[in-house]
Amino acid sequence: CVCVRACTCTLQGEGFDVMKSGDARVAMIGFPSVGKSTLLNKVTKTHSESASYEFTTLTCIPGVIEYNGSNIQLLDLPGIIEGAAAGKGRGRQVIAVARTADMILMMLDATKGEVQKELLTKELEAVGIRLNCRKPNIYFKPKKGGGLSITSTVPLTHLNDKLINLILHEYKIFNGELLFREDATADDLIDVIVGNRIYMRCVYCFNKIDCVSIEEVDRLARLPHSVVTCCELDLNMDGLLELIWEYLALVRIFTKKRGSPPDFEDGIILRRGATIEHVCHAIHRQLLSSFKYAVVWGASTKHSPQRVGLSHTVLHDDVVQVIKK
Repeated sequence: CVCVRACTCTLQGEGFDVMKSGDARVAMIGFPSVGKSTLLNKVTKTHSESASYEFTTLTCIPGVIEYNGSNIQLLDLPGIIEGAAAGKGRGRQVIAVARTADMILMMLDATKGEVQKELLTKELEAVGIRLNCRKPNIYFKPKKGGGLSITSTVPLTHLNDKLINLILHEYKIFNGELLFREDATADDLIDVIVGNRIYMRCVYCFNKIDCVSIEEVDRLARLPHSVVTCCELDLNMDGLLELIWEYLALVRIFTKKRGSPPDFEDGIILRRGATIEHVCHAIHRQLLSSFKYAVVWGASTKHSPQRVGLSHTVLHDDVVQVIKK
């Protein structure tokens, strides 16, 4: 009887994570009442309850941004509070969903300056999410015997052999190979040893700019990875969407059939750095077996049109025509 009741309670509870859909996923995180739900209502067709009191949103609400022919899934997550990484106020669930995203949109209150930004960055770092930084260029391979081999191709100013050995011994590593290809810090070394860190792009969105002076707006807008908006008054929404598109590193490709004009209605959305091989996969998975060559018009070519092979890298708004054998 107890088991049945427990199961019933579990079934009645609302699910938190949402199935991944669209071309990319953006997780919106921020403290309560910074304008996350208002932004979702403005840029998507989804309605999320928004009010002037805190914790209006209690579960994860997904919406879809239609931009440049792509569908970008935007997740409106509940507001997180200080100590979220330790599990306060469903904080762990919010951050777990954020780990599955391609990018984080950090909503901040412009009236609070950069205090919220520092607190949220600290909370995310506590659970292994590193914002706007790349993976340290350190090669590490644990071994079963043979002791420690520590080498570096550059002078190390933040670390010495004693500190490196101390960190490795702390993680019970006594045999292995370590090669530094950059001037790394102790934190970088720990991130490589632990190995479960996620490196994500993040846009800092300072909302409610109508409540601060024009000098403060100018200062916030010049900060790296930042954009200033006012969701309530629709200020600079286009600039925000443009920055999200840029940080997601997406490109749109148009296709063309032989003897007919390009299809500018329905583009193919790919990641930046995609090649003709990726374009073929996106059109049809069996197209590669009959691929002869491709003709490309656009910014990626030396002259338009250009005849290319599978390894040619395409750029945004290129037109591709695939010729079969």
